[in-house]
Order: sequence, then structure tokens, then C-alpha cells
Amino acid sequence: MGLLSFTLLILGLFQLVSAQQNTDPNEVAALRTLINYWNLGSKINLTIDPCNQNASWTSEDSNPRVACDCSSNICHITHLKIYALDIKGEIPKELFELKELMDLNLGQNVLNGSIPAEIGQLSKMQYLSLGINNLTGALPPELGNLTQLNSLSFSSNNFFGPLPKELGNLTSLQQLYIDSSGVSGAIPEEFANLKSLQILWASDNRLTGKLPEYFGTFTEFRDMRLQGASLEGPIPSSFSALTKLEDLRIGDLRGEASSLDFLDSQTSLSTLSLRNCRLSGQIPERIGKFTNLKYMDLSFNKLTGQIPTSFRGFSSLQFLYLGNNNLSGELTEDMITPELIALDVSFNPLSGNLPTQFAKTKSINVVGTSINANGLQDNKVSGMLNCIQGKTKCKNKGSSTSFSIKCGGTAQKSASGIEFDDDSEALGAAALYTSTDEQWAVSNAGNFISNPKGNRYVAMTDSQITETLESELYKTSRISPSSLRYYGLDLKNGKYSVELHFAEIEMEDSSYWKGLGRRLFDVYIQGEKVLEDFNIQKEAGGSKKALVKTFEANVTNTIMEIHFFWAGKGTCCIPYQSTYGPLVSAIHASQVSEAAGASSSRKHVGQIAGIVIGAVASVVILSSVFYLWWKKDPQGHMRIFTDSPRKPLK
Repeated sequence: MGLLSFTLLILGLFQLVSAQQNTDPNEVAALRTLINYWNLGSKINLTIDPCNQNASWTSEDSNPRVACDCSSNICHITHLKIYALDIKGEIPKELFELKELMDLNLGQNVLNGSIPAEIGQLSKMQYLSLGINNLTGALPPELGNLTQLNSLSFSSNNFFGPLPKELGNLTSLQQLYIDSSGVSGAIPEEFANLKSLQILWASDNRLTGKLPEYFGTFTEFRDMRLQGASLEGPIPSSFSALTKLEDLRIGDLRGEASSLDFLDSQTSLSTLSLRNCRLSGQIPERIGKFTNLKYMDLSFNKLTGQIPTSFRGFSSLQFLYLGNNNLSGELTEDMITPELIALDVSFNPLSGNLPTQFAKTKSINVVGTSINANGLQDNKVSGMLNCIQGKTKCKNKGSSTSFSIKCGGTAQKSASGIEFDDDSEALGAAALYTSTDEQWAVSNAGNFISNPKGNRYVAMTDSQITETLESELYKTSRISPSSLRYYGLDLKNGKYSVELHFAEIEMEDSSYWKGLGRRLFDVYIQGEKVLEDFNIQKEAGGSKKALVKTFEANVTNTIMEIHFFWAGKGTCCIPYQSTYGPLVSAIHASQVSEAAGASSSRKHVGQIAGIVIGAVASVVILSSVFYLWWKKDPQGHMRIFTDSPRKPLK
């Protein structure tokens, strides 16, 4: 090779090396510190430049992922994803050396400590996900410096204190996920500036004050979820302007009553849940014209009047929940369309005949109504319905002094000799089942919206249950996304001891992100709330540990009601989607003393909610009893992203 050729070769190699740009050395040092701190050396080997185009961590599907902008003379790290890898510890200050970051996803880990105020230095951030971690402290107002944010998530953490008013500076924000984050107080007035919002998930927080009127100006809203957040009604009439809504879930409101008048032109709605919102008045006819609506839940309210005639042609509707209202009139056969999968109209003074073909093929719940349910597959169910509505006398009325149920499982005998009855019958999204001996019954209302076709009404485990000699008793449980009721039937009047058996068998006890879930629900016995925001795992000292809660209850009409109710609280999707709602393993109730005269103690019990109304009950009496019960207690008794959102919604 001649001298000239050799020189040209050397020059070519020099130009090739020069063309491979290098990452800012400060950013390389910061990234190296982060990798070492979070023990990710086996996944990102920085023996090569982190912005090397051929590195294994640069592709959009990589996890961890590092991506860069090399449009200038030096490369800068713009994307950092460390998702669901169970990294632990606090957020190191070195992270804030990556000042060109546009996308940071640290979701589904077990990070602790607070969000440092230095987060405000990352002013070019567009996507920030810190959801599902163990972060604490107050949210830093410096988050308001990230004015280019399109998506912000800090859901499922343990923050405290108010939402910073500075978040109102994020005028480009389209997606805000703050559910189960722990924040409290009023929603700041400065949030009125967030007019680009399309998604707001804020359920399961300690937010107070009224639903903001200015939400009605967020005309780009497509998905709004505000359940179990302690907010006050009424639902503002300004919400009528939210015509792009596809998913609206508001629940568990306090304060003033609301109406459905704001539902005007929301024809894009697919999911509408206004459960336990203190709704009053009638259901508007125009809702029957919402041709995209598949799921509607208006249960546990004060709605009156008849079911709209427009529902007779509701061809899109698949799940309809109207239970625990004061709806009257007839349920006509043509209101039950072929597309309807589940129907709950329980505890309403409704009448009519249940179509036989529907009763045999669909999931229904008409307990507490005057609907003729003779079309049900199980005649014993129809008999029980008539019995507890007072239409017919209960068979062997008042002959039993106990009942025991293995919730969600097969019959078994305990070490102490108690025979727990089989309760393994498959329940649907609106269902009623009675035991073969007619000693007890169970009803369910609700479905897991994000998993409507899954077998989600029984939880099971093969793990050993500790803190008990009856491990098998806790390996199956009934679960419900909304309302689960057990009825003891044909009981002698008197005082009873009620044992409720629990073990958390779905949520994990681990140091990983899958151990960060929280299940909360309420329990009523004979209409009185005996447990509020009950957390099995917390009270038992961990998951897969047995816990027995014992109460006293008075039976004055041969029937006992035990109601497990989800009030919109707890995480929704840890360790997997649709992990929430009531869970119970077994029930054992036994009489401790007979009734002593006409008066009975009210210390531990309230009136049963519209179930038993006397031997010659009528629709008028049923309505009155139901209304009085409602006035006493108005409650009456999908989400795991595989990555942070990539683009704003169109």
C-alpha cells in the first residue's frame, strides 16, 4: 500500500469516528450513577456510549430504554424508561442532570421518598409517569414549571396534602392521572386553565369541596373518573357542554342532590357510571338515543318515575344497573333487547313480567321488586323472591337458628364441626342464587368494566392461609365490583352472632410493585354500617392471613341481610386489572338469644333495606319502606399501561 493510500485510509477512519457523536459527559455520568443506584448494570452496559444508535436499549420497545437527540454536535438523552422493574430507593438528584429529558417513565416500581423540587428543572418534559410507586410527601409546586407536559401521572402512591395550584400552569396537559395518589383538599381554582385536558382520573383520593363548575369548559374531555373522592354535588349543569365524553364515572358524592339534566348531547358515551351520586328526578328519555352507550350504572340513587320508553330500542346497551332507586311502573318485555347482557333493577317498586327467554339466557337481579320472576330457571329463586317481598308466606317460616356459607367455594366442615354450605354457583354481572335448602341466598350487582367477560366473581388461591387452623376455608372467596348481599332466610327472631371470615388472597404481600395494592370496602348488617373503608390486608397484618370479624345482629322478620359494598375506594389495578371491591371468604351466623317481646335492641342493627315488608305488602308500602331506608343511609347499602402514553389523543 502506498503512502497516499495509507493516508487516505487514516483520514477516512478519522472521519468515521468523528461522525459518531458522543453524549454529553455530564449526562453520561448522571446516567451511570442512576444505573448503579437502581442495580440496572446487567441491562444497560455503559461500556459504549449510551446514545450509540446500535445499542440494545434504544428501540421504542426496550425496557429499560434510553433514547437521544443527536441533531447537534453533541447527543442529549431525551427518553428514559425504567418501567415495572421494581427499582427501589429514592429519586437521586443525578436524574436532574438530564435536562433535555422529554419523556420519563418510572412507573410500576417501588420508589420511595418524596418528589424532589429539582423536578422543575426538567422544563422540556412532555410525558412524566411516576404512577404505582411508594412515593410520599407533599407534591412539589415546581411541577408547575413543566409547562410543556402533555401527560402527567403520579397515581397509586402515598402522597399527602393538597394539589399544588401551580399545576394550573400546565396548559398543554391532555392527560392527568392522580387516582389513589393520597392527595386531599379542594381542587384548586387554577385548574380552570387546563382546558386541553382529555383524560382525568382522580378517583380514590381525599378531595373535598364541590365538583368544579369549570370542568364544563373542558370541552375536549373524553374520559373523566371521579369515584370515591369525597367530593360534593351537585353535578354542574355546565357538564352538558362535554359532548366528546366517551367514559364518564362519577360516584359517591356528598352534599346536595344532583339530576341527570346535564346529559344532553353526550352521544359519544360508551360508559356512563353515576353510582351513588344522590341523583334525584327522572331518567331523561334522550339517554335512550345515546347509540354508543354500552354500560350504564345509575344505581344507589333517588331516581323516580318510570324507566324511559326510549330504552325499548336501546340496541347498543349491554349492561344496565338501576338498582336501589325508587323507579316505578312496569318493566315491559320490549325494554329487554337482545343485546342486553345484564340487568339489575333490584330494590325498586317495579312490576311487570320478566320475559322467559331473557330469564333463561341473561344475568338478572330483580330482588326487592314486584316483578313476576316465574321465568327464572330455578323455581326456588322465584319462591324466595315472593317470600321476601311478602307476596307469599315463607316456607317453614322462622324454623332455623343458624346458617353457614363457604363463600365462592364448595361445602366443607370446619374443625369445630360447622358445616359450611356450598356457594360455588357461578354468579353473573347481575345475579341472584338461593341455596338448595332455601336457608340463604346471595345476590350480586355490578361488573368489572375493564374485564366484563372474565370469571371475576370468585377469587382462588393455592397458597396456605396462616393465622388459622382452617386454611381451606379461605382459599376461595366471593368478590364483587359493586354490591354483594347475602341473606339468611327462615330464621327464628332474636339476637344473632355473625362471624365474617376474610383473607386477602388477590393482593400480594411483597416488596415489589405488585404488593402496592389496597382493597377498601364497607360492610352493612341489617342496614347498619359495621365496617367502613375496611382493609383486610391491613387488619390481618398481611395477605393470605385469616381474619374473623364478629358482630351482633337482631332478626325481627325471619331474614338477615349482610351487605358488602364498594364505595369507590382503593386501587383499581394492582397486581392486575380489576382488582378491587368487596371480598369475603365465609359467613357463619347463629342465634345467641330468642326475641324478647316486641321491642328489640337497635344498638347493633338497623332496618333491612326494603326486603321484608309484612305479610300483605303492596307496591305502595314497598316504596315507603324503601324510601325511609334510603333517607336513613343514602349509600344503602381498567388500568395497567404497558408504557407511558406516547402521544396526545387526537
